[in-house]
Amino acid sequence: MSKVEEFEELRPLLFSIAYRILGSVSEAEDAVQEAWLRFDGSATRPTSTKAYLSAVVTRISIDVLRSARVRREEYVGPWFPEPLLSDPYEDPARAVELADSVSMAALVLLERLSPLERAVFVLREVFAFGFGDIAAAVGRSEAACRQLLVRARRHMQAGRPRFAADREDREELATRFFDALKNGDVGGLRNLLAADVQLVGDGGGKAPQLARAVTGAENVARLLGTVFPWLIRVDVTFEPREVNGQPGAIFRDRDGKVLHTMVLEVLDGRIRTIRTVINPDKLGHLGPVGDAWAVDREVKQARRQSN
Repeated sequence: MSKVEEFEELRPLLFSIAYRILGSVSEAEDAVQEAWLRFDGSATRPTSTKAYLSAVVTRISIDVLRSARVRREEYVGPWFPEPLLSDPYEDPARAVELADSVSMAALVLLERLSPLERAVFVLREVFAFGFGDIAAAVGRSEAACRQLLVRARRHMQAGRPRFAADREDREELATRFFDALKNGDVGGLRNLLAADVQLVGDGGGKAPQLARAVTGAENVARLLGTVFPWLIRVDVTFEPREVNGQPGAIFRDRDGKVLHTMVLEVLDGRIRTIRTVINPDKLGHLGPVGDAWAVDREVKQARRQSN
């Protein structure tokens, strides 16, 4: 097998590792490309190409994450990962773990970890790497990696519930939610939301958004039921899609350009969190990005004219 063939076979795994460490599609793709350049430029072939390339992309991702931490600390409003429509790496034996680990909720929790803790957690808990390979990837001893994993597990377990694993139930709930959203059915929305539901948006200060955070079924249902019928009146459409392994949708303007994504996190038969990503910098990999400010102005004009 040639170097190119070996690399392309491993590309889905390398991207999936990098994305979980970085929470960014564009940065993960860059990390994978840099790993290829290093592999292609190496005069020797490693004993295990998988272990070698996984270590290289992990080290690159750790370095990128360390520099990104400063930017994220200065970020305007809540920070969410770049939406991912499909994870290219598939492993039927670990399908549930893979889907859970790429959810918005999991990636937001991973932000609590140090870069080394995050890398060790991803390699061990998600991809089941041995501690020898993990130690080589992060440049620490196996004993140190075990301690990093203990700390990472403690942080992750303290902050997360397990989301409903039944895909059919989630999809049925999402269908009812988006039907109610389209119709401005406040009561219908309220019935689908957990009492302590949160609506949180990531605009990064670069786009209008519903609100940075709204809590409570009544408040969230009224906000959504009021705003989205007006968006539909100015020809905004939405396309239900799985986003980060959870039910969600992509919203587009009348020209089909991406305005934002929405993800629903479901627990115990109710929607517990609704996350929207509207920062245009995080949407370019989904296609041409629309002008959310222009849509916002059009909605405000339509509302004035109706009064």
